[in-house]
Amino acid sequence: MNAKIKVLVVDDSAMVRKMICESLAKDPQIEVVGTAPDPYVAREKILELNPDVLTLDIEMPRMDGLTFLKILQQHKPIPVIIISSLTQAGSSKAMEALACGAVDVLAKPSSAYSIGHLGEQLAARIKVAAGAKMFKRAAAIAPVAPRIGGAVLGCANLVRPTATHWHPRQIITIGASTGGVEALTEVLTHLPANLPGIAITQHIPAGFSKAFADRVTTQTAFPVREAVNGELLTPNLCLIAPGDFHLTLSWAGAGYRVTLNQNPPVHYCRPAVDVMFRSVANCPGAKIVSVILTGMGCDGALGMKEQKNVGARTIVQDQATSVVYGMPRAAAEMGVADSILPLPKIADAIVHAATSMAGATTIPTAQLEPALH
Repeated sequence: MNAKIKVLVVDDSAMVRKMICESLAKDPQIEVVGTAPDPYVAREKILELNPDVLTLDIEMPRMDGLTFLKILQQHKPIPVIIISSLTQAGSSKAMEALACGAVDVLAKPSSAYSIGHLGEQLAARIKVAAGAKMFKRAAAIAPVAPRIGGAVLGCANLVRPTATHWHPRQIITIGASTGGVEALTEVLTHLPANLPGIAITQHIPAGFSKAFADRVTTQTAFPVREAVNGELLTPNLCLIAPGDFHLTLSWAGAGYRVTLNQNPPVHYCRPAVDVMFRSVANCPGAKIVSVILTGMGCDGALGMKEQKNVGARTIVQDQATSVVYGMPRAAAEMGVADSILPLPKIADAIVHAATSMAGATTIPTAQLEPALH
């Protein structure tokens, strides 16, 4: 019999701690080994109980959860699931926590009814988190390069395309799940401006996708925002599927038109990567660069196969750099990945693939530096 997953619940609210413990007690594969009202008590419990997973509140006395997370991930990385309020400030801090190494985020319950729903979701997320690969961080993650006047400065390691005109039907599609906020931040902040439009489906709860878009757009060379039903995805723009909505794209003459829907979940997910990938594969003449990053399950593999069948260039993240090697593994084992790459090489691979499809070449940014000053 497999050992139970040991969980430590960290929250300043005694009521929330009690409700989470009672909900998780219903799952025979999970054992709550302790609770803590603040990070100082949590530190002692971690040393004493050696939990497999932490649930962590953001707003707590004596030390906030975000500060504690950063310290924890520098010295003793443990899979952490953030339980945060859906206020604007709470969502923003939750996204920062994910970028700093938290594995997942869930909305804090506001009633006894919602805690029951949270318990079901939390148990499933804990099981995924328990298998996550954690990486020790020397310091908190900082923005890679600020956007000034539409150009990224200080990124000499970028590969910039020499092409200034793309085929109008070129598009970059990216799917991710567990660990994806951090991986997407790494990729997007290392991409240059003026690429074809980018569409992203990240498994994320409703209410947090806008906070992620708002946060990452301050670090990128192009606008990033949460997708709105009916808008056009055009070059030099990145759109992210809203939490709890599938995103599909169709060719509309001047760009790819966004449609959002709340059809049933696919692979237990809404938004689902397969839904977005398949919609683009069905667009006549689409020229696709397709990417799957870290994530649990197999979402995206079948959609990537359909894209590859219509000529897509396909890239997946490798096992060594994936927090959870589920979605990339499914695509690799299906034989639909042209390249299997470590996370730091994926941005360059996207630029090379897109430029190759446009019939142009790429040159290192370092060779362009005199022209940028």
